Amino acid sequence: MGSNYLVTVHQGDMKPLADIFQRCAHDEKARMELMGKSAGFVFHSIVDALTDDLLNLVRKIVGNIDDIEDVVFDEKIDAAKEISYLRREITSLRRITVPLRRTLTELASRDIPHFSEEDLALYFDDVNDHIDKAIATLDESKETIEIYKDTDYMHGADKSNRILAVLTIIFTLSMPVTILSSLYGMNVDIPVIGEQDSMQFLGRYTTFIVIVIGSVLSAMAMVFFFRRLHWI
Repeated sequence: MGSNYLVTVHQGDMKPLADIFQRCAHDEKARMELMGKSAGFVFHSIVDALTDDLLNLVRKIVGNIDDIEDVVFDEKIDAAKEISYLRREITSLRRITVPLRRTLTELASRDIPHFSEEDLALYFDDVNDHIDKAIATLDESKETIEIYKDTDYMHGADKSNRILAVLTIIFTLSMPVTILSSLYGMNVDIPVIGEQDSMQFLGRYTTFIVIVIGSVLSAMAMVFFFRRLHWI
């Protein structure tokens, strides 16, 4: 920046800056209003446009956070991907806005007065106010998204614990069936069972009935015991 020139350096196309350039290129009145004053005034116009665009991005993030709230508290939907994306966006914008506030303050107080005849302090105060609002909003958004991240993690952990609890109960209740069926499947003599025809007091399927009754009674006893311990 000099007394009668301003050079901007940036990567890629910046829409707010491109819009200013196109407006000046096609509108003589707009070009005179913007460039007919000092380099400091042009610098303020560019920074003001970029700051307004930054505020729009911040508002979009706030809107996305509001939209994701219902998803976070819906246990049937996994919101980890959306939360991670928003955390990255918030971190990227904070990485821009925090140094911007400090840099702009130094430029406005130290360098701009040398390149501008008019007093631009009020103009830059307005821009700084917008940046402060953006930083405050991003800080609030960061706290909110961290809460949503913890909430989503807790819901996921609780869901996993419930699934493991159900599977554990199913496995535990199946143990009596497994033990009894394995005993009756052994090719050795065990108590109560002697010869093949020794258990016929309930008919042809006496052994099968004994296995079923023993398994059901064992499972019911375990369920009663678990309920007394408030495990289920």
